Amino acid sequence: MEEECKESRRHCYRCLLREIDEEAYMQKLHRYIELLDNDVKTEREVYEGRLRICKKCDYLEAGTCGACGCYVELRAAVKRNPCPYKKW
Repeated sequence: MEEECKESRRHCYRCLLREIDEEAYMQKLHRYIELLDNDVKTEREVYEGRLRICKKCDYLEAGTCGACGCYVELRAAVKRNPCPYKKW
């Protein structure tokens, strides 16, 4: 199974994150954020402000929050998602 995923380099629901094409996965994540409904999506200025705060946080590690395990870009993109440590 692992070899199949590495060879095809496509998104596979039975692969671990270490086995998938990271670039393709990140493109899908950013595309998902881009396509969020406007009633759910954080305004661009607020989103960028949230990310600036996350970049200064000690819990940030490789794009994920060490406090809750989320992808910070995804959490910050949704209006109703607060920071688990109330930094935004």
